[in-house]
Amino acid sequence: MAMGEIRRAENRDIPDVLKLLVQVNMVHHNGRPDLFKGPATKYSEGELRQIFLNDATPVFVLTDEAQRVLGYAFCILQQHVGSQLMTDIKTLYIDDLCVDEACRGQHIGSRLYQYVLEYARSIGCYNVTLNVWSCNESAMRFYEHCGLKPQKVGMETIL
Repeated sequence: MAMGEIRRAENRDIPDVLKLLVQVNMVHHNGRPDLFKGPATKYSEGELRQIFLNDATPVFVLTDEAQRVLGYAFCILQQHVGSQLMTDIKTLYIDDLCVDEACRGQHIGSRLYQYVLEYARSIGCYNVTLNVWSCNESAMRFYEHCGLKPQKVGMETIL
């Protein structure tokens, strides 16, 4: 399967993005059914339309030659300007990165991640951050392979 371009998501991508959102949800549901309903999507079609238009929440898609979405990266710009505690660095937070399960192993995730890094550099970000659920071991290995290191750890006790 030939890969096309990486670009900002557009409304025409919504059906494909919704399918991938279900795939991500099911990974989390299967790992933590006590927390995640399934099958479900994190965003509705209307919410995606708003997210796609907002420069503070850029979404990038990697498509094939037919413009079918093979993977995406949802990002959020973060900055703590005027904080008493935090410096005012600009961070690009990867809220969600997904590769279609039928296309894994083709370096789509790596290409998307590298694209996000270049985008972050181009807009003057200090760092790129993300969260990953510990039950998603393949994602943990992928991000470690990309060179990410733990920044903070969320912990819990179930009562």
